[in-house]
Amino acid sequence: MNSAEAIALVYPGHPHIPWIPPFPSLHLVSLRMDGQQSLQASLNSSYIPTTISSMCDEEHSEGEAVGGDTSPLLSQQQPAGPLAARHSPEDSYNLVYIIFFLMGIGSLLPWNVFITAKQYWLYKFSNGSSPAAQEEPHSDLSDYFESYIAIASAVPSVLCLILNYLLVNRFSSQVRILFSLLVILVVFVVTTALVKVDISGCRMQFFGGTLASVALVSGASNIFSGSVFGISGLFPMRISQAIISGQAMGGTLSALASIVDLAASSDVTDSALVYFITADVFTLVCIVMYLLLPRLPYSRYYMEAAAVPCSESNSRSSRSESSSGSVPPLKPILKKTWVLGSCVFYVFFISIMIFPAVSSGIQSMNKDSGSPWATTYFVPLTSFLLYNVADFCGRQVTAWLQVPGPTSRMLPLLVVSRTALVPLFMFCNYQPRYHLHNVFFAHDLFPVVFICLLGISNGYLGTLPMIYGPKVVPRELAEPAGVVMSFFLTLGLAVGSAFSVALVHSI
Repeated sequence: MNSAEAIALVYPGHPHIPWIPPFPSLHLVSLRMDGQQSLQASLNSSYIPTTISSMCDEEHSEGEAVGGDTSPLLSQQQPAGPLAARHSPEDSYNLVYIIFFLMGIGSLLPWNVFITAKQYWLYKFSNGSSPAAQEEPHSDLSDYFESYIAIASAVPSVLCLILNYLLVNRFSSQVRILFSLLVILVVFVVTTALVKVDISGCRMQFFGGTLASVALVSGASNIFSGSVFGISGLFPMRISQAIISGQAMGGTLSALASIVDLAASSDVTDSALVYFITADVFTLVCIVMYLLLPRLPYSRYYMEAAAVPCSESNSRSSRSESSSGSVPPLKPILKKTWVLGSCVFYVFFISIMIFPAVSSGIQSMNKDSGSPWATTYFVPLTSFLLYNVADFCGRQVTAWLQVPGPTSRMLPLLVVSRTALVPLFMFCNYQPRYHLHNVFFAHDLFPVVFICLLGISNGYLGTLPMIYGPKVVPRELAEPAGVVMSFFLTLGLAVGSAFSVALVHSI
Protein backbone atom coordinates (compact mmCIF):
# COMPACT_ATOMS: atom_id res chain seq x y z
CA MET A 1 0.00 0.00 0.00
CA ASN A 2 0.91 3.89 -1.03
CA SER A 3 -0.51 7.41 -0.24
CA ALA A 4 -3.58 7.19 -2.51
CA GLU A 5 -4.62 4.05 -0.69
CA ALA A 6 -4.70 5.61 2.71
CA ILE A 7 -6.94 8.60 1.91
CA ALA A 8 -9.76 6.19 1.22
CA LEU A 9 -9.94 5.26 4.86
CA VAL A 10 -10.30 8.68 6.40
CA TYR A 11 -13.10 10.67 4.74
CA PRO A 12 -16.34 10.62 6.75
CA GLY A 13 -19.83 10.58 5.38
CA HIS A 14 -21.41 13.89 4.60
CA PRO A 15 -23.03 15.47 7.71
CA HIS A 16 -26.24 16.22 5.84
CA ILE A 17 -26.91 12.57 5.10
CA PRO A 18 -27.35 9.70 7.56
CA TRP A 19 -24.02 7.88 7.72
CA ILE A 20 -23.45 4.37 9.03
CA PRO A 21 -19.89 3.64 10.16
CA PRO A 22 -18.36 0.59 8.47
CA PHE A 23 -16.38 -0.31 11.57
CA PRO A 24 -18.93 -1.47 14.18
CA SER A 25 -16.66 -1.21 17.17
CA LEU A 26 -15.11 2.15 16.34
CA HIS A 27 -15.69 4.80 18.96
CA LEU A 28 -15.64 8.53 18.55
CA VAL A 29 -14.70 11.64 20.39
CA SER A 30 -17.62 13.92 21.19
CA LEU A 31 -17.47 17.48 22.45
CA ARG A 32 -20.10 18.25 25.09
CA MET A 33 -21.62 21.65 25.61
CA ASP A 34 -19.73 22.09 28.89
CA GLY A 35 -16.45 22.01 27.01
CA GLN A 36 -15.40 18.54 28.18
CA GLN A 37 -14.62 15.71 25.83
CA SER A 38 -15.45 12.07 26.13
CA LEU A 39 -15.01 8.98 24.06
CA GLN A 40 -18.43 7.79 22.96
CA ALA A 41 -19.48 4.69 21.16
CA SER A 42 -21.07 5.17 17.78
CA LEU A 43 -24.71 4.32 17.24
CA ASN A 44 -24.08 0.65 16.55
CA SER A 45 -20.86 0.33 18.55
CA SER A 46 -19.88 -2.62 20.66
CA TYR A 47 -16.60 -1.01 21.69
CA ILE A 48 -16.63 0.60 25.15
CA PRO A 49 -13.56 2.70 25.89
CA THR A 50 -12.06 2.32 29.35
CA THR A 51 -9.42 5.03 29.31
CA ILE A 52 -9.05 8.53 28.02
CA SER A 53 -5.59 9.59 26.93
CA SER A 54 -4.04 13.02 27.04
CA MET A 55 -4.74 13.56 23.39
CA CYS A 56 -8.42 13.79 24.26
CA ASP A 57 -7.93 16.58 26.83
CA GLU A 58 -8.78 20.02 25.48
CA GLU A 59 -10.20 23.22 26.90
CA HIS A 60 -13.57 24.62 25.87
CA SER A 61 -11.94 27.79 24.60
CA GLU A 62 -9.90 25.82 22.07
CA GLY A 63 -13.04 24.15 20.84
CA GLU A 64 -14.59 27.55 20.23
CA ALA A 65 -11.44 28.78 18.51
CA VAL A 66 -11.62 26.24 15.73
CA GLY A 67 -15.25 26.89 14.95
CA GLY A 68 -18.70 27.27 16.38
CA ASP A 69 -19.79 23.76 15.46
CA THR A 70 -18.25 21.38 17.95
CA SER A 71 -20.64 18.50 17.37
CA PRO A 72 -19.16 15.03 17.18
CA LEU A 73 -18.35 13.44 13.87
CA LEU A 74 -21.26 11.05 14.25
CA SER A 75 -24.01 12.66 16.25
CA GLN A 76 -26.62 10.58 18.00
CA GLN A 77 -29.25 13.04 16.87
CA GLN A 78 -31.00 12.33 13.61
CA PRO A 79 -29.63 14.35 10.71
CA ALA A 80 -31.89 16.63 8.79
CA GLY A 81 -34.09 15.05 6.21
CA PRO A 82 -34.03 11.37 7.21
CA LEU A 83 -37.19 10.65 5.24
CA ALA A 84 -35.64 12.10 2.13
CA ALA A 85 -32.56 9.96 2.62
CA ARG A 86 -34.67 6.81 3.09
CA HIS A 87 -36.53 7.52 -0.15
CA SER A 88 -33.40 7.95 -2.22
CA PRO A 89 -33.26 6.30 -5.65
CA GLU A 90 -31.98 2.77 -5.98
CA ASP A 91 -28.49 2.12 -7.29
CA SER A 92 -29.69 0.27 -10.37
CA TYR A 93 -27.47 -2.72 -11.17
CA ASN A 94 -25.00 -1.31 -8.59
CA LEU A 95 -23.62 0.94 -11.31
CA VAL A 96 -22.48 3.68 -8.93
CA TYR A 97 -20.82 1.12 -6.69
CA ILE A 98 -19.02 -0.38 -9.68
CA ILE A 99 -17.89 3.05 -10.90
CA PHE A 100 -16.31 3.91 -7.56
CA PHE A 101 -14.81 0.45 -7.32
CA LEU A 102 -13.14 0.94 -10.72
CA MET A 103 -11.91 4.38 -9.77
CA GLY A 104 -10.50 2.91 -6.56
CA ILE A 105 -8.48 0.46 -8.63
CA GLY A 106 -7.43 3.26 -10.97
CA SER A 107 -6.16 5.42 -8.12
CA LEU A 108 -3.41 2.88 -7.32
CA LEU A 109 -2.90 1.19 -10.67
CA PRO A 110 -0.34 3.70 -12.03
CA TRP A 111 2.03 3.25 -9.08
CA ASN A 112 1.58 -0.52 -9.10
CA VAL A 113 2.28 -0.69 -12.83
CA PHE A 114 5.64 1.00 -12.38
CA ILE A 115 6.84 -1.04 -9.39
CA THR A 116 5.66 -4.48 -10.58
CA ALA A 117 7.20 -4.21 -14.07
CA LYS A 118 10.53 -5.18 -12.50
CA GLN A 119 11.75 -7.47 -15.29
CA TYR A 120 11.08 -4.81 -17.92
CA TRP A 121 13.08 -2.17 -16.04
CA LEU A 122 15.92 -4.64 -15.43
CA TYR A 123 15.97 -5.32 -19.16
CA LYS A 124 16.01 -1.64 -20.04
CA PHE A 125 18.66 -0.56 -17.57
CA SER A 126 20.90 -3.65 -17.54
CA ASN A 127 21.55 -4.49 -21.18
CA GLY A 128 20.46 -1.21 -22.75
CA SER A 129 17.68 -2.93 -24.72
CA SER A 130 20.25 -4.63 -26.91
CA PRO A 131 18.78 -7.83 -28.38
CA ALA A 132 22.22 -9.37 -28.63
CA ALA A 133 22.76 -9.33 -24.88
CA GLN A 134 22.34 -12.77 -23.34
CA GLU A 135 23.36 -11.85 -19.80
CA GLU A 136 21.98 -8.96 -17.81
CA PRO A 137 25.05 -7.38 -16.18
CA HIS A 138 24.39 -5.56 -12.95
CA SER A 139 24.53 -1.79 -12.88
CA ASP A 140 23.67 0.93 -10.42
CA LEU A 141 20.49 1.68 -12.38
CA SER A 142 19.22 -1.90 -12.29
CA ASP A 143 20.33 -2.75 -8.75
CA TYR A 144 18.82 0.33 -7.10
CA PHE A 145 16.00 1.23 -9.47
CA GLU A 146 13.25 0.37 -6.97
CA SER A 147 14.74 2.77 -4.43
CA TYR A 148 15.01 5.58 -6.98
CA ILE A 149 11.47 5.07 -8.22
CA ALA A 150 10.14 5.06 -4.63
CA ILE A 151 11.80 8.43 -3.94
CA ALA A 152 10.56 9.88 -7.24
CA SER A 153 7.04 8.82 -6.27
CA ALA A 154 7.00 9.83 -2.61
CA VAL A 155 8.45 13.34 -2.85
CA PRO A 156 5.80 14.77 -5.22
CA SER A 157 3.16 12.97 -3.19
CA VAL A 158 4.13 15.00 -0.12
CA LEU A 159 4.08 18.25 -2.09
CA CYS A 160 0.69 17.47 -3.64
CA LEU A 161 -0.84 16.67 -0.26
CA ILE A 162 0.39 19.98 1.13
CA LEU A 163 -1.16 21.79 -1.84
CA ASN A 164 -4.33 19.76 -1.40
CA TYR A 165 -4.61 20.94 2.20
CA LEU A 166 -4.02 24.58 1.25
CA LEU A 167 -6.09 24.74 -1.95
CA VAL A 168 -8.82 22.16 -1.40
CA ASN A 169 -11.61 24.76 -1.70
CA ARG A 170 -10.24 26.64 -4.71
CA PHE A 171 -10.74 24.04 -7.47
CA SER A 172 -13.78 21.90 -8.20
CA SER A 173 -13.52 18.13 -7.92
CA GLN A 174 -14.39 17.78 -11.61
CA VAL A 175 -11.40 19.87 -12.65
CA ARG A 176 -9.04 18.02 -10.33
CA ILE A 177 -10.21 14.55 -11.34
CA LEU A 178 -10.24 15.07 -15.10
CA PHE A 179 -6.94 16.97 -15.10
CA SER A 180 -5.16 14.30 -13.05
CA LEU A 181 -6.52 11.47 -15.19
CA LEU A 182 -5.41 13.23 -18.38
CA VAL A 183 -1.90 13.69 -16.97
CA ILE A 184 -1.74 9.99 -16.06
CA LEU A 185 -3.01 9.00 -19.50
CA VAL A 186 -0.46 11.13 -21.37
CA VAL A 187 2.44 9.81 -19.28
CA PHE A 188 1.41 6.20 -19.82
CA VAL A 189 0.91 6.65 -23.55
CA VAL A 190 4.47 7.96 -23.81
CA THR A 191 5.76 5.12 -21.61
CA THR A 192 3.96 2.58 -23.80
CA ALA A 193 5.41 4.09 -26.98
CA LEU A 194 8.96 3.70 -25.63
CA VAL A 195 8.66 0.00 -24.78
CA LYS A 196 10.00 -1.18 -28.16
CA VAL A 197 12.53 1.64 -28.55
CA ASP A 198 16.22 0.71 -28.24
CA ILE A 199 17.64 2.98 -25.54
CA SER A 200 21.10 1.33 -25.39
CA GLY A 201 22.77 4.61 -26.34
CA CYS A 202 20.85 6.86 -23.94
CA ARG A 203 20.16 4.87 -20.80
CA MET A 204 20.74 7.81 -18.45
CA GLN A 205 18.35 10.03 -20.39
CA PHE A 206 15.75 7.27 -20.38
CA PHE A 207 16.31 6.79 -16.66
CA GLY A 208 15.75 10.50 -15.99
CA GLY A 209 12.64 10.54 -18.14
CA THR A 210 11.28 7.50 -16.31
CA LEU A 211 11.76 9.13 -12.91
CA ALA A 212 10.07 12.31 -14.20
CA SER A 213 7.16 10.17 -15.42
CA VAL A 214 6.90 8.50 -12.01
CA ALA A 215 6.85 11.90 -10.31
CA LEU A 216 4.09 13.20 -12.58
CA VAL A 217 1.99 10.06 -12.22
CA SER A 218 2.44 10.01 -8.44
CA GLY A 219 1.37 13.64 -8.03
CA ALA A 220 -1.59 13.22 -10.36
CA SER A 221 -2.66 10.02 -8.62
CA ASN A 222 -2.69 11.78 -5.25
CA ILE A 223 -4.87 14.56 -6.63
CA PHE A 224 -7.17 12.01 -8.28
CA SER A 225 -7.59 9.79 -5.22
CA GLY A 226 -8.10 12.73 -2.86
CA SER A 227 -10.79 14.21 -5.10
CA VAL A 228 -12.57 10.87 -5.57
CA PHE A 229 -12.75 10.30 -1.84
CA GLY A 230 -13.96 13.82 -1.36
CA ILE A 231 -17.03 13.22 -3.52
CA SER A 232 -17.54 9.72 -2.08
CA GLY A 233 -18.21 11.39 1.27
CA LEU A 234 -21.48 12.66 -0.20
CA PHE A 235 -22.76 9.10 -0.60
CA PRO A 236 -23.69 6.32 1.83
CA MET A 237 -20.78 4.44 3.31
CA ARG A 238 -21.11 1.52 0.90
CA ILE A 239 -19.69 3.79 -1.79
CA SER A 240 -16.62 4.60 0.31
CA GLN A 241 -16.26 0.89 0.92
CA ALA A 242 -16.26 0.38 -2.86
CA ILE A 243 -13.22 2.66 -3.17
CA ILE A 244 -11.43 0.91 -0.31
CA SER A 245 -12.07 -2.47 -1.90
CA GLY A 246 -10.99 -1.20 -5.29
CA GLN A 247 -7.73 0.17 -3.94
CA ALA A 248 -7.04 -3.05 -2.08
CA MET A 249 -7.51 -4.98 -5.32
CA GLY A 250 -5.39 -2.62 -7.42
CA GLY A 251 -2.04 -3.95 -6.27
CA THR A 252 -3.20 -7.55 -6.39
CA LEU A 253 -4.52 -7.26 -9.94
CA SER A 254 -1.37 -5.57 -11.20
CA ALA A 255 0.78 -8.29 -9.65
CA LEU A 256 -1.43 -10.98 -11.21
CA ALA A 257 -1.24 -9.23 -14.58
CA SER A 258 2.54 -9.17 -14.36
CA ILE A 259 2.67 -12.91 -13.66
CA VAL A 260 0.27 -13.69 -16.50
CA ASP A 261 2.35 -11.58 -18.87
CA LEU A 262 5.50 -13.44 -17.89
CA ALA A 263 3.80 -16.78 -18.50
CA ALA A 264 2.25 -15.79 -21.82
CA SER A 265 5.24 -14.14 -23.45
CA SER A 266 8.90 -15.06 -23.70
CA ASP A 267 9.82 -11.52 -24.76
CA VAL A 268 9.88 -9.13 -21.81
CA THR A 269 9.07 -6.16 -24.06
CA ASP A 270 5.94 -7.89 -25.39
CA SER A 271 4.90 -8.55 -21.81
CA ALA A 272 5.48 -4.93 -20.80
CA LEU A 273 3.66 -3.65 -23.88
CA VAL A 274 0.50 -5.54 -22.95
CA TYR A 275 0.93 -4.42 -19.35
CA PHE A 276 1.19 -0.70 -20.13
CA ILE A 277 -1.57 -0.81 -22.74
CA THR A 278 -3.83 -2.27 -20.06
CA ALA A 279 -3.02 0.72 -17.85
CA ASP A 280 -3.80 3.09 -20.75
CA VAL A 281 -7.18 1.47 -21.35
CA PHE A 282 -8.04 1.43 -17.65
CA THR A 283 -7.26 5.13 -17.31
CA LEU A 284 -9.59 5.83 -20.22
CA VAL A 285 -12.25 3.70 -18.52
CA CYS A 286 -11.90 5.83 -15.36
CA ILE A 287 -12.43 9.01 -17.38
CA VAL A 288 -15.55 7.60 -19.03
CA MET A 289 -16.90 6.28 -15.74
CA TYR A 290 -16.46 9.62 -14.00
CA LEU A 291 -18.22 11.47 -16.83
CA LEU A 292 -21.07 8.95 -16.56
CA LEU A 293 -21.43 9.37 -12.81
CA PRO A 294 -23.50 12.62 -12.71
CA ARG A 295 -25.95 11.18 -15.24
CA LEU A 296 -27.10 8.39 -12.94
CA PRO A 297 -30.15 9.23 -10.74
CA TYR A 298 -28.63 7.63 -7.65
CA SER A 299 -25.43 9.65 -7.74
CA ARG A 300 -27.19 12.84 -8.87
CA TYR A 301 -29.54 12.62 -5.88
CA TYR A 302 -26.79 12.51 -3.27
CA MET A 303 -24.61 15.09 -4.98
CA GLU A 304 -27.54 17.53 -5.08
CA ALA A 305 -28.63 16.70 -1.51
CA ALA A 306 -25.14 17.55 -0.26
CA ALA A 307 -25.61 21.14 -1.39
CA VAL A 308 -28.65 21.59 0.91
CA PRO A 309 -27.65 22.92 4.36
CA CYS A 310 -29.00 21.00 7.33
CA SER A 311 -29.17 24.00 9.66
CA GLU A 312 -28.95 27.76 9.58
CA SER A 313 -25.70 27.84 11.56
CA ASN A 314 -24.06 25.29 9.30
CA SER A 315 -25.31 27.27 6.32
CA ARG A 316 -23.69 30.46 7.59
CA SER A 317 -20.50 28.56 8.35
CA SER A 318 -20.42 26.97 4.92
CA ARG A 319 -21.01 30.29 3.18
CA SER A 320 -18.29 31.92 5.27
CA GLU A 321 -15.75 29.17 4.55
CA SER A 322 -16.51 29.02 0.85
CA SER A 323 -16.31 32.76 0.47
CA SER A 324 -13.11 33.20 2.40
CA GLY A 325 -11.41 30.00 1.22
CA SER A 326 -9.57 29.93 4.53
CA VAL A 327 -7.09 27.20 5.39
CA PRO A 328 -8.31 24.81 8.13
CA PRO A 329 -6.56 25.32 11.49
CA LEU A 330 -3.61 22.96 11.78
CA LYS A 331 -2.68 23.25 15.47
CA PRO A 332 -5.85 21.72 17.01
CA ILE A 333 -5.69 18.88 14.49
CA LEU A 334 -2.08 18.06 15.28
CA LYS A 335 -2.74 18.25 19.02
CA LYS A 336 -5.31 15.48 18.68
CA THR A 337 -3.67 13.33 16.00
CA TRP A 338 0.10 13.56 16.42
CA VAL A 339 0.39 10.17 18.16
CA LEU A 340 -1.76 8.44 15.55
CA GLY A 341 0.03 10.31 12.78
CA SER A 342 3.40 9.20 14.12
CA CYS A 343 2.17 5.60 14.04
CA VAL A 344 1.10 5.97 10.42
CA PHE A 345 4.45 7.56 9.56
CA TYR A 346 6.49 4.75 11.07
CA VAL A 347 4.36 1.92 9.66
CA PHE A 348 4.87 3.09 6.10
CA PHE A 349 8.46 4.18 6.77
CA ILE A 350 9.36 0.56 7.57
CA SER A 351 7.22 -0.89 4.77
CA ILE A 352 8.60 1.25 1.94
CA MET A 353 12.16 0.78 3.21
CA ILE A 354 11.74 -2.97 2.63
CA PHE A 355 9.16 -3.18 -0.18
CA PRO A 356 9.95 -3.24 -3.03
CA ALA A 357 13.63 -2.21 -2.89
CA VAL A 358 14.83 -5.10 -0.70
CA SER A 359 12.05 -7.67 -1.01
CA SER A 360 12.15 -7.76 -4.81
CA GLY A 361 15.91 -8.38 -4.72
CA ILE A 362 15.60 -11.61 -2.71
CA GLN A 363 16.34 -14.53 -5.01
CA SER A 364 15.43 -18.18 -4.70
CA MET A 365 18.09 -20.38 -3.17
CA ASN A 366 17.53 -22.78 -6.09
CA LYS A 367 17.96 -20.22 -8.85
CA ASP A 368 20.82 -22.16 -10.42
CA SER A 369 18.51 -25.13 -10.95
CA GLY A 370 16.94 -23.37 -13.92
CA SER A 371 13.36 -24.16 -12.88
CA PRO A 372 10.68 -21.61 -13.86
CA TRP A 373 9.70 -21.17 -10.20
CA ALA A 374 13.21 -20.20 -9.14
CA THR A 375 14.17 -18.10 -12.16
CA THR A 376 10.95 -16.47 -13.38
CA TYR A 377 8.12 -16.59 -10.86
CA PHE A 378 9.79 -16.49 -7.44
CA VAL A 379 10.09 -12.68 -7.20
CA PRO A 380 6.70 -11.78 -8.77
CA LEU A 381 4.89 -14.28 -6.57
CA THR A 382 6.67 -13.88 -3.25
CA SER A 383 7.46 -10.16 -3.36
CA PHE A 384 4.60 -8.50 -5.23
CA LEU A 385 1.57 -10.81 -5.29
CA LEU A 386 2.00 -12.20 -1.79
CA TYR A 387 2.62 -8.77 -0.27
CA ASN A 388 -0.46 -7.23 -1.91
CA VAL A 389 -2.69 -10.14 -0.86
CA ALA A 390 -1.39 -9.97 2.71
CA ASP A 391 -1.86 -6.20 2.81
CA PHE A 392 -5.42 -6.61 1.52
CA CYS A 393 -6.18 -9.18 4.24
CA GLY A 394 -4.72 -6.96 6.96
CA ARG A 395 -6.87 -4.01 5.94
CA GLN A 396 -10.02 -6.06 5.64
CA VAL A 397 -9.62 -7.40 9.19
CA THR A 398 -10.07 -3.85 10.51
CA ALA A 399 -13.69 -3.96 9.35
CA TRP A 400 -14.43 -6.41 12.18
CA LEU A 401 -11.62 -5.91 14.68
CA GLN A 402 -10.19 -2.63 15.96
CA VAL A 403 -7.67 -3.59 18.63
CA PRO A 404 -5.81 -1.77 20.10
CA GLY A 405 -7.92 1.37 20.39
CA PRO A 406 -6.83 4.93 19.58
CA THR A 407 -5.82 5.69 23.18
CA SER A 408 -4.00 2.43 23.82
CA ARG A 409 -0.24 2.49 24.35
CA MET A 410 -0.08 -0.93 22.73
CA LEU A 411 -0.62 0.58 19.27
CA PRO A 412 2.68 2.52 19.18
CA LEU A 413 4.50 -0.49 20.67
CA LEU A 414 3.21 -2.80 17.94
CA VAL A 415 4.14 -0.24 15.29
CA VAL A 416 7.70 0.11 16.60
CA SER A 417 8.07 -3.69 16.84
CA ARG A 418 7.94 -3.86 13.03
CA THR A 419 11.51 -2.56 13.02
CA ALA A 420 12.62 -6.17 13.57
CA LEU A 421 11.51 -6.97 10.02
CA VAL A 422 14.39 -4.94 8.54
CA PRO A 423 17.28 -7.24 9.57
CA LEU A 424 15.15 -10.29 8.77
CA PHE A 425 14.92 -9.25 5.13
CA MET A 426 18.56 -8.11 4.99
CA PHE A 427 19.81 -11.58 5.88
CA CYS A 428 17.63 -13.40 3.37
CA ASN A 429 19.14 -14.27 -0.02
CA TYR A 430 19.20 -10.70 -1.33
CA GLN A 431 21.36 -10.35 -4.45
CA PRO A 432 23.77 -8.83 -5.26
CA ARG A 433 25.55 -8.66 -1.91
CA TYR A 434 28.61 -6.44 -1.61
CA HIS A 435 29.02 -5.92 2.16
CA LEU A 436 26.93 -8.44 4.13
CA HIS A 437 28.03 -11.75 2.67
CA ASN A 438 26.33 -14.04 5.17
CA VAL A 439 22.84 -15.35 4.39
CA PHE A 440 21.28 -16.56 7.64
CA PHE A 441 17.83 -17.43 6.23
CA ALA A 442 18.96 -19.78 3.48
CA HIS A 443 15.59 -21.24 2.51
CA ASP A 444 12.84 -20.01 0.19
CA LEU A 445 10.25 -20.36 2.94
CA PHE A 446 11.78 -17.56 5.05
CA PRO A 447 11.10 -14.66 2.65
CA VAL A 448 7.58 -16.02 2.12
CA VAL A 449 6.86 -15.86 5.87
CA PHE A 450 8.54 -12.47 6.27
CA ILE A 451 6.66 -10.88 3.36
CA CYS A 452 3.37 -12.14 4.82
CA LEU A 453 4.21 -10.54 8.16
CA LEU A 454 5.21 -7.31 6.43
CA GLY A 455 2.00 -7.14 4.38
CA ILE A 456 -0.46 -8.11 7.10
CA SER A 457 1.09 -5.77 9.68
CA ASN A 458 1.22 -2.94 7.15
CA GLY A 459 -2.45 -3.40 6.27
CA TYR A 460 -3.69 -3.73 9.84
CA LEU A 461 -1.47 -1.33 11.78
CA GLY A 462 -1.49 1.20 8.95
CA THR A 463 -5.27 1.21 8.65
CA LEU A 464 -6.13 1.50 12.35
CA PRO A 465 -4.59 4.95 13.00
CA MET A 466 -5.89 6.18 9.64
CA ILE A 467 -9.40 5.24 10.75
CA TYR A 468 -9.00 6.71 14.21
CA GLY A 469 -7.47 10.04 13.14
CA PRO A 470 -10.56 11.83 11.74
CA LYS A 471 -12.69 10.44 14.59
CA VAL A 472 -10.81 12.23 17.39
CA VAL A 473 -11.47 15.75 16.06
CA PRO A 474 -14.69 17.79 15.77
CA ARG A 475 -16.93 17.21 12.79
CA GLU A 476 -15.82 20.31 10.89
CA LEU A 477 -12.16 19.24 11.11
CA ALA A 478 -12.67 15.63 10.03
CA GLU A 479 -11.81 16.16 6.36
CA PRO A 480 -8.66 18.25 6.95
CA ALA A 481 -7.68 15.75 9.65
CA GLY A 482 -7.87 13.05 7.00
CA VAL A 483 -5.55 15.09 4.80
CA VAL A 484 -3.13 15.54 7.72
CA MET A 485 -3.12 11.79 8.37
CA SER A 486 -2.48 11.20 4.68
CA PHE A 487 0.41 13.63 4.92
CA PHE A 488 1.94 11.56 7.73
CA LEU A 489 1.55 8.47 5.55
CA THR A 490 3.16 10.06 2.51
CA LEU A 491 5.93 11.58 4.59
CA GLY A 492 6.68 8.11 5.90
CA LEU A 493 6.86 6.84 2.32
CA ALA A 494 9.21 9.66 1.30
CA VAL A 495 11.61 9.26 4.24
CA GLY A 496 11.47 5.47 4.00
CA SER A 497 12.28 5.66 0.28
CA ALA A 498 15.43 7.64 1.05
CA PHE A 499 16.46 5.14 3.71
CA SER A 500 15.79 2.25 1.32
CA VAL A 501 18.58 3.49 -0.92
CA ALA A 502 21.03 3.45 1.99
CA LEU A 503 19.73 0.06 3.10
CA VAL A 504 20.25 -1.53 -0.31
CA HIS A 505 23.75 -0.05 -0.59
CA SER A 506 24.62 -1.47 2.85
CA ILE A 507 23.84 -5.09 1.96
